[in-house]
Amino acid sequence: MDKRKDAAREIARKCMTLSTDGLNMLAEILVPLKFPRGTTVLNEGEVCNNMYYIEKGLVRQYYLKNGREVTEHLASEGGIIICIESYFRREPTKLMVETLEPSILYGIPYDGIHQLAEKSFEFCKLLFAILEQSLILSQHKADTIRFETATERYLRTLRDFPDIIRRAPLHYVASYLQMTPETLSRVRSSLTESDLASIKQKSNQ
Repeated sequence: MDKRKDAAREIARKCMTLSTDGLNMLAEILVPLKFPRGTTVLNEGEVCNNMYYIEKGLVRQYYLKNGREVTEHLASEGGIIICIESYFRREPTKLMVETLEPSILYGIPYDGIHQLAEKSFEFCKLLFAILEQSLILSQHKADTIRFETATERYLRTLRDFPDIIRRAPLHYVASYLQMTPETLSRVRSSLTESDLASIKQKSNQ
């Protein structure tokens, strides 16, 4: 229970402040899950019954397009993975979730969190905060693809999510940034010391 309470505290800290009773109630519904590298956590056609808080590890969310894997999202410690439409509408998902490293996740079950939301308004606010963060992250990604060059997209990701760049296989990073591995390789080789120093400075601000 102590580890679940620690996870509940981190989830709340990431999104909002929960009361002591709220933390205890959240901890009670969390489902601890441990997966080796390369495990499919959620498959296409299944209903997403959990949001997943990542305590340890690296997780990829992806889909198939014309028989090719397209990386939708990459997340590491402190991140939350959710297939929004499937989770809230209780419909089969077109997305898949897999671990890229040995991972410890905490599932936030749909039924459990909604039962808590019916009892306490602070869980309505928690759900809203998690959903808000997920949608803003998706919007930021969409905007970078619309408006930024390949180099700008890479530098932004290096600044905001350095762990992802350092730990994820580069072909997944390329797919996430919607560029070919060859383009990503050219972008990385073209970076100057000034580019990297600027990213480091912005990260420290």
